[in-house]
Amino acid sequence: MFDSLGTVIARVLRLGSLLVLGIALIGTLVGYLVAGTSGIYAALIGSGAAFLFTALTALSVLIGSKLNLAGFLGAVLGGWLVKMVLFLIGFSFLNKAAWLSHESRPIVFFTVVSAVIGGLVIDTMIVSKARLTATEQKP
Repeated sequence: MFDSLGTVIARVLRLGSLLVLGIALIGTLVGYLVAGTSGIYAALIGSGAAFLFTALTALSVLIGSKLNLAGFLGAVLGGWLVKMVLFLIGFSFLNKAAWLSHESRPIVFFTVVSAVIGGLVIDTMIVSKARLTATEQKP
């Protein structure tokens, strides 16, 4: 029996959410110990950004799966470009935020980096174990 794309995306989102929740909990604890409430905000913003990027990836793959190959590649590339623009805009505003102390800036960085690396590991594990058909028969 083969997996559907929907079940694979659901697994990615479920495990990605658990990963981001775990990183948010650890990040808020470390952030509070390092920088107080500013560190808590930094960890929560970094975790939220990581979840947003994970969800946008899943959404672009889901939208692209309904298109032909060129449309799929365009949807995934478009999603990547949207994520890059959101990243640059969001973190440039965050860089100018007065409430984000100097000590809490590394908390945002390490929260996002650990979520990205963990997300890549999760994506690789799920996709490598998924049993997806390479072609689809039209009725």
